[in-house]
Amino acid sequence: MSDKARDKVASLDFWSSAVDPAPLDGGITNTNFVVNDRGQRFVVRVGDDIPLHGVMRFNEIAAARAAYAAGISPEIVHQADGVFVMRFVEGHTLSEANVRQQSNLERIIPLIRACHTEIPQYLKGPMLVFWPFHVCRSYILTAREGNSRMMNSLEHFADINAELEKAIGEVKIVFGHNDLLAANFIDDGQRLWLLDWDYAGFNTGLFDLAGLSSNNELSPEQENWVLETYYQQPVTDRQRRRLAAMKCVSLLRETLWSIVSEIHSSLAFDYENYTQKNLTRLEQAYEAFQQMR
Repeated sequence: MSDKARDKVASLDFWSSAVDPAPLDGGITNTNFVVNDRGQRFVVRVGDDIPLHGVMRFNEIAAARAAYAAGISPEIVHQADGVFVMRFVEGHTLSEANVRQQSNLERIIPLIRACHTEIPQYLKGPMLVFWPFHVCRSYILTAREGNSRMMNSLEHFADINAELEKAIGEVKIVFGHNDLLAANFIDDGQRLWLLDWDYAGFNTGLFDLAGLSSNNELSPEQENWVLETYYQQPVTDRQRRRLAAMKCVSLLRETLWSIVSEIHSSLAFDYENYTQKNLTRLEQAYEAFQQMR
C-alpha cells in the first residue's frame, strides 16, 4: 500500500516539479506524506472511504475546508480521488503531557469552542452526524460479524453503552471534531492548529470535552476547569456526572474502534496494544462513573 500510495501522490498533476514524497508517521486511518515542491511543503493524505468506521471523505474534506475558513485548520489546496493536499504547518505535535499543561489547555478550549460554533457558518452541502452511541452499537455488530478475539466482552460493552446513553439524556447539538487525540493538535510556536477531520460531524459538545479528558488523562481539577471555562458558569455535580459518563463513551468508542481495526485494517499499527490501552482507561473511567451515583 505504501509504494502504491507514494506513486499516487508523486503523480498528482498539482505539482509544479518532480517530487519525492516522504512518508509521515503517525496515521492510523490514512497514509500520509510530506512533499517539498519548489520550496513549498505540503502534507498529502491518502485514503478511501471507510464505511465501517463511518469515515466518508466528502465529509472530512468539507469539514477541513470549513475549519480552514474558521481559522482552525490548514488550507486544503488540492483534491483528487482518494487524496488531498494541505499546506504544511511547521511546528510540533502535542503529546498527552503537553495537553495537560494548563497553558495549553487555555489555548485548546477556545479552539474547541470555535470548532463547535464557527465551523457551521462555513459548511456547505450534506454533513454527517456522529452519535457515539450509534457508533458503538455499529462497532459491536461489526466485531461480532468478524469473530473478534474480544467476543466474550461484546455483550458487556453493549450493556455499558445503553446505560451511558440513558445517563446522558437530552443534548444540545454542535459541530464536533470527535477525535481529540493529542496528536491532532499542532503548535507552531504562536498558535494551535486542529487537524484530522475524519470523524467530524454534528454531535454534542460534551463528547469533545470528554474525549479531550479521557484521551489525555486530565485530572479531576482540570476537568472542573474545562467545564467551567467551556460553559462559562460554575460547574455542577450533574455536569460532572455527565462528563464522567461521556468519558466512558469516548473510551468505549476508542476501544471498539481498535477492536474493529484489529480485524479489518491493513495499516502497520499495533492495534491490539492500542485496544488494551483504551480498555484499561475505560475500566477505570467506568468504575469512577459508577461511584458517582
